[in-house]
Amino acid sequence: MLNIVLFGPPGAGKGTQSEKIIAAYDLTHLSTGDLFRKHLGEGTELGLLAKKYMDQGHLVPDEVVIKMVEHKISSTTHSKGFIFDGFPRTTAQAEALDAMLQEHDMHISGMVALEVPQEILKERIKERGKTSGRSDDQDEEKVKTRIQVYVDETLPVANYYKNQGKLHQINGVGKIDEIFTQISSIIDSL
Repeated sequence: MLNIVLFGPPGAGKGTQSEKIIAAYDLTHLSTGDLFRKHLGEGTELGLLAKKYMDQGHLVPDEVVIKMVEHKISSTTHSKGFIFDGFPRTTAQAEALDAMLQEHDMHISGMVALEVPQEILKERIKERGKTSGRSDDQDEEKVKTRIQVYVDETLPVANYYKNQGKLHQINGVGKIDEIFTQISSIIDSL
C-alpha cells in the first residue's frame, strides 16, 4: 500500500498536486482541510472546535485532528493507499499517524515536500483568497500568522521523516505539470 505525505506551507500547491497524484495513483485523499469542512458542515463537535482555531489562523490541536484522521482511515476500505495533504502538521501528529498506521499494518511510504519562498506563498494565498471564500486567505495578518506557525510548528515534521529516510524535497515553484513530473518520479521510486 502506497501512503504519501504531501508536505509544504500554506499556498505551496498541495491541493493542486494532490488532485493529480490521486488521479495518477488511485489513492484516497486525506486532507485535514476537507475533514474540517466535513465535520463543520455536519455540525459535529470536532468541526466546531476546529473552526474556532482555524478562524484565528492557528493550528487545530493534535487530539482533534487525530480523531478526524483516525475516523477517515478506519472507515476507508479497498484503497490502494492514502495521500495525506496537510497532515501531519506536528511531530506529535506524525508519531500518532505512524502508530495508527501500524495498527492497520500500514506505514508512510514517503514524504514529498514542496518548497516555496514566503513571498510567493503570500501572493498565491492572496490570489486564492479572491475565489476560495476563505476569510483566512483574504486577511494579510492571518496569512502571515499561518506561514509563521508553519515555520515554527510544522516544518520540524520534515526532520521527523528525514530521520526515517522518507523525506523528498522538490521546488514547488514552476509549471504545475513540471512539478507533478518531479513528484511522480519520487513516488515511482518508493
